[in-house]
Amino acid sequence: MIPNILSIAGSDPSGGAGIQADLKAISANGGYAMSVITALTAQNTRGVQAVSLCGIDVIAAQIASLRADIRIDAIKIGMLGDAAIIGCVAEGIAGLDAPVVLDPVMVAKGGDRLLRAEAVSALRDLLPRADLITPNLPEAADLLGCDEAATLAQMRDQAHALLALGPRAVLLKGGHLAGDQCPDLLVTAQSEQRFDAPRIATRNTHGTGCTLSSALATQLGAGRSLPDAVQRAKDYLTAALAAADRLSVGSGIGPVHHFHAIPETDQ
Repeated sequence: MIPNILSIAGSDPSGGAGIQADLKAISANGGYAMSVITALTAQNTRGVQAVSLCGIDVIAAQIASLRADIRIDAIKIGMLGDAAIIGCVAEGIAGLDAPVVLDPVMVAKGGDRLLRAEAVSALRDLLPRADLITPNLPEAADLLGCDEAATLAQMRDQAHALLALGPRAVLLKGGHLAGDQCPDLLVTAQSEQRFDAPRIATRNTHGTGCTLSSALATQLGAGRSLPDAVQRAKDYLTAALAAADRLSVGSGIGPVHHFHAIPETDQ
């Protein structure tokens, strides 16, 4: 059965991140993609020019509409924007029997803040609702109120500190570490597992976090075990990064190639 995967996130009109990346990644991983939009942005490969958060009434209505009609097999949560939206989403998904993957989108790759600073504490309160959180190192530091990890040992300590905040599992992404490998660390109360992949030499990394978390949610929605889902999602993202330079999108930090496995049309 094809899993129905719900992404709750902001919109990126350039198609590289946010809802648009989520829909592509879910589809490429074999899921049926649905969306609840939390924010509209004006952005491209060079940065974010404007952000308009959606009203909580329409966000709540989107979730309720889907719940009333469609089976939801997994949920990916991305950009939430402020404390009111965080509370609205928490209430909207309450009682759903589906794994929740929370990607704590806080700052865009270009440095633009996508979660208001005063809402970080509200996001921490949402962590116990997540089956898995997927922060990168800057996001982990923001959530913990500490310096960014610069070594694998510091990364491990921060992963366990995040786990203590209540999620069932933490996948701390180490792509910001120096070196020719991108190590990710999966930590649960019972185990710890490291996933490595070669660092791909490309500047086109826009939307990597959105893409990985959406692929993960799809694999979990299909019934995969957590370690298997992580490995499959990481392999998918690595291949999407390796194919990113086949695209020609914008003059800044371009997107990964979500549909790299589909043969290209001969020109």
